[in-house]
Amino acid sequence: MKRDNILVVIPARGGSKGIPHKNIKPFLGRPLLHYAIEIAREVAEDSHVIVSTDDKEIAQVARQTGLPVPYMRPAALATDHASSRDAILDVMDWADSQGLKYDRVLLLQPTSPLRTVVDVERTLATYSPDIDMAVTVKEASCNPYYNCYETSADNGYLHISKGDGRLTRRQDAPHAWEINGAVYVINPKSLREMEIGQFQRRVPVEMDAARSVDLDSPLDWEIAEAIGRHLK
Repeated sequence: MKRDNILVVIPARGGSKGIPHKNIKPFLGRPLLHYAIEIAREVAEDSHVIVSTDDKEIAQVARQTGLPVPYMRPAALATDHASSRDAILDVMDWADSQGLKYDRVLLLQPTSPLRTVVDVERTLATYSPDIDMAVTVKEASCNPYYNCYETSADNGYLHISKGDGRLTRRQDAPHAWEINGAVYVINPKSLREMEIGQFQRRVPVEMDAARSVDLDSPLDWEIAEAIGRHLK
């Protein structure tokens, strides 16, 4: 269902070290960027779907879907040191200048191509204006109460990250979650006040671990394509 109160931000800068040109690299036969755009257009009007890129080639690939790309990210916000928050705030400022109305920001990173519209809809439904963010997660492979360890500063010995180390079954440990990077629904007011990492009111939306692959390396890419072919 399309809504007119969402500002969708799809970050796709040109510089990519782990996988060169990954945002437009074919994934199962289609440019990776197209997957995020397709889902964004299922939940928001085209005018509220903003591809944030500094790269003209990426912008052109985005336009192949029929989506207008009227905004270009400033070069200063496309470096390795630029923060996601600053890039999103710049899109928000541009949207405000265009008179676009929205009460939440939906961040869809292209690097999660196995995310579905259902994942997005569930996260949107979980969000409320009295929290900072609703975000998709997967169960963490390392649980700080069970099998996640730290080294002591004084002697370098391993010790359990949390708890007394007496748990012998993983199922007895509290759940530990890992943000999977697929869907973020962000309170615009909270984002203007603080960094995303400083949010205290974050609500998790569990996603299947098999579809939670975040493309950061060539191996991630091979795994995600294998999963994608299996799911089809």
